[in-house]
Amino acid sequence: MSASAATSRFNSLPAEEARRELLECCASPRWADLVLAGRPFASAADAVAASDRAFAELTDADVDAALAGHPRIGERAAGTSRSAEWSRSEQSSVQGTDDATSARLRELNAAYEQKFDRVFLIRAAGRSPEEMVAECERRLGNDPDTEAAEVREQLRQITALRLERMLS
Repeated sequence: MSASAATSRFNSLPAEEARRELLECCASPRWADLVLAGRPFASAADAVAASDRAFAELTDADVDAALAGHPRIGERAAGTSRSAEWSRSEQSSVQGTDDATSARLRELNAAYEQKFDRVFLIRAAGRSPEEMVAECERRLGNDPDTEAAEVREQLRQITALRLERMLS
């Protein structure tokens, strides 16, 4: 399906069905509603631009709602949903990594969750396990406000990739 055909199909969906598809990209109901309100989209790029605008309007609670849809780095997403399939694909570089790196990711995930009270979120697509370890180590030095901004940006990037994939 070409990008224009996929975008046209999405534009023609009933609102509730389109909303469900958007929630596969980002689990924040407010984000989905804001993007949905921008239909129809001329292209996937227009939908991503609407997504970026929506991210600027999300509250911390909206971001937290979105984080509920993401497993820890190094943990395999369960289920057969599109979101779970995307997560497994995005984190594919972590699967089969050496025991020391896997152990370090588990250790860092726990330290991160203890410090920030949320799952460590990173755009895993295109990153090696070692890069993710280094990023988590770096981000553990952040203050809460700086880290909240990093989480929002990582979530925006993940969502953009998923939205592009869905509309391509």
